[in-house]
Amino acid sequence: MTSPIHSSSPSPLTQLIAIRHGETSWNRTARYQGQEDIALNEAGFSQAHDIAQALSETPLDALYTSDLKRAYQTAAALTLPAVCLPELREQHFGVFQGFTGTEIAQRWPDASAKWHQRVADFGPEGGETRQAFSQRCVAALARLAQAHAGQTIAVVCHGGVLDCLYRAASGLSMEVPRTWSLENAAINRLAFDGHRFSILAWGDTAHLQRTGTDELIEHFPAP
Repeated sequence: MTSPIHSSSPSPLTQLIAIRHGETSWNRTARYQGQEDIALNEAGFSQAHDIAQALSETPLDALYTSDLKRAYQTAAALTLPAVCLPELREQHFGVFQGFTGTEIAQRWPDASAKWHQRVADFGPEGGETRQAFSQRCVAALARLAQAHAGQTIAVVCHGGVLDCLYRAASGLSMEVPRTWSLENAAINRLAFDGHRFSILAWGDTAHLQRTGTDELIEHFPAP
């Protein structure tokens, strides 16, 4: 799957630094956050500081963030003022939000089974489908990259958004099981050539003083 931007003439490469927000208490307890506005916990603020240190010598032309608290609190540790964009929010999980996977399986067994089968056009009651979510966030990231052709930008977002970005860059559908990491506060580097994204480096957590949390159970149960 390529990004939705098309052009007849070549564009300068955009360097995209895509960052997952720091840890929250709901990450720690494996609750589906979705678009619930959960703040960073103490570890998350520490991770945000680690990100800022890691990128302190990287010139950035712009900084964008999801408008959910856990993302913009992470972005606030960086030196540039961040532009908040609701298009970069996590997938809306509808009735699943606030519950653990075990609780969801008990309350909505049929919906839980369909969710873990990764059906692209299924979404929890009141939430987004995987397909609609992917179209939303990848289109938003492609527009930002196109607007900053030849520049380097950073985006602070969510595990689900990063998963969609990885799939877009790799040509993988939403149904393919995940084998790549989505750690809290990980730094991921991509390029955009005016047509599609490509991955330069993925899942860098060497800057963190403590281990991140790869608990995106709302999207991807452990294999």
